[in-house]
Amino acid sequence: MRLATIVFLLTSSVFAQVQTTPPETPDAQRARVERMEKALKDWPNLARFADANAALPPPARNERRVVFMGDSITQGWKLEESFPGRPYVNRGISGQTTPQMLIRFRPDVVDLKPNVVVILAGTNDIAGNTGPMTLEQIEANLASMVDIARANGIRVVLSSVMPVYPSDKVPRFFQQRPPERIVALNQWIRSYCDRTRSVYLDYFSAMVGADGLLKRDLSDDGLHPNDAGHKIMAPLAEAAIAKALSQKK
Repeated sequence: MRLATIVFLLTSSVFAQVQTTPPETPDAQRARVERMEKALKDWPNLARFADANAALPPPARNERRVVFMGDSITQGWKLEESFPGRPYVNRGISGQTTPQMLIRFRPDVVDLKPNVVVILAGTNDIAGNTGPMTLEQIEANLASMVDIARANGIRVVLSSVMPVYPSDKVPRFFQQRPPERIVALNQWIRSYCDRTRSVYLDYFSAMVGADGLLKRDLSDDGLHPNDAGHKIMAPLAEAAIAKALSQKK
């Protein structure tokens, strides 16, 4: 009797949710299916920058080109405003994880012939955007990107994963990214940079508060830096790039 009551209550709850959810229109269904098909056909999103890459001329003789590889944190950063006049190329794609970046690393980084690549990745892996990922798997993908860059004479700046904070605006950003996993991954990134003479770009220490979370004034949604966040990030990135350029290949 008790089991039957529980089943009835659960069924009623699901039915009520279905009743209150507006039906999807045919146009919305078609759009959703098209998005799913596009993602399946080009999982790493190689098409995203294909035209831009083809149109980008080779670096000028004394140009020190830098490619920023990353996810939405990189995509949303207006590099031309933070680094006016610098030959910096943005190749961030929202939502991406390290296995996706690894696949597109050659066309979106190596083929552009930069002097330096700035890699900022890992937060979406921790969040499970493309499925569960262990720290070891994330680390292996980051190391592979570094190996590819080094094999092609590109100096490497490897960035720390940024802290997050619980925002009412998008609660899942914090819920999907346990701070202890971010700290553990950053410890490995720092150690790996020391071992491989890559440059460690420590955004985390500059943006974390006394509570171990992202300072509230540096982001509007708990994850993505706002203008105040970018003002902190820009000089750190510039210093890291300068350090990388000073290294012998």
